[in-house]
Amino acid sequence: MRPINTTPDALAVSESSFISKVFLWMAAGLGVSGAAALWTIGSPAVRQLVFGTRWALLVLIVAQLGLVFWLSARAMQMGAGAARLIFLAYSFLNGVTLSSIFLVYTLGSLGTTFAVASGTFLFFALYGLTTKKDLTSLGNLAVMGLIGVVIASVVNIFLKSPALMWISTFVGIAVFMGLIAWDTQKLKAIHAAGHESEDFKRKAVILGALALYLDFINLFILLLRIFGRQRD
Repeated sequence: MRPINTTPDALAVSESSFISKVFLWMAAGLGVSGAAALWTIGSPAVRQLVFGTRWALLVLIVAQLGLVFWLSARAMQMGAGAARLIFLAYSFLNGVTLSSIFLVYTLGSLGTTFAVASGTFLFFALYGLTTKKDLTSLGNLAVMGLIGVVIASVVNIFLKSPALMWISTFVGIAVFMGLIAWDTQKLKAIHAAGHESEDFKRKAVILGALALYLDFINLFILLLRIFGRQRD
C-alpha cells in the first residue's frame, strides 16, 4: 500500500483539488438543470406533459424531494458513481420544474438575475474560503432564519400579504448569503476529516456540490422576485 503524503504542501494541494471538484460538480448540476429547462420549454409535448396537469408537476416535485433527501442521508453509504448519478438526476428534474420561469419572466431579466446571483455567490463563497473567522454561529443563525422563511412562506400562501412576501424575500436572500459562506467554509473541515480516503472524498464532493447547488438555486429564485420582469 502506497503511503499517504501528509506534508502541509501535499494537504494544501489535496484540499484545493477537493474544493475545485466540488465547484465543478456544482457547475455540472447547474448546467444539467439549465439544459433540462430549455429542453422542457422548447418541446411543446414535454411542456404540456409537465404543466398540463397538476398531478404531473406534483409527481416531479415529490420525486425531487425524494432524491435530495436520499442523497443527503445516504451518499456516504452508497458508491460514488451512484451518488453522482442521483445528483445529476435531481438536477435534471429540478431543471424541468424550474422551466416555468421562462414562461413567466423575460429572457433579459432572467439573464440579469443569473448574473447578479452568480456574482453574489462567488463573493460569499470566496469569503467562506478565505476568512479566518469560524462561521459556525453564522451558519446556525442562517439555518434558523431559513426555518422562519419557510414558515412565513407557508403562512403567506393563505394570507397573500405582499408585505410578508417582501420581508421573507429579503430575509431569505440574507439567509442564503450566510449559508453560501458557511457551506463553502465547511468544505475545508470535510476534507480534513477524510483526506486520507479517496473514496470518502469522491462521495463528499457530491454532498458539497449539492449543498452549494441548493444555495445558488434558492438565491437565484429569491433574487428573481426583485430583478425579474414578467412577460406581457
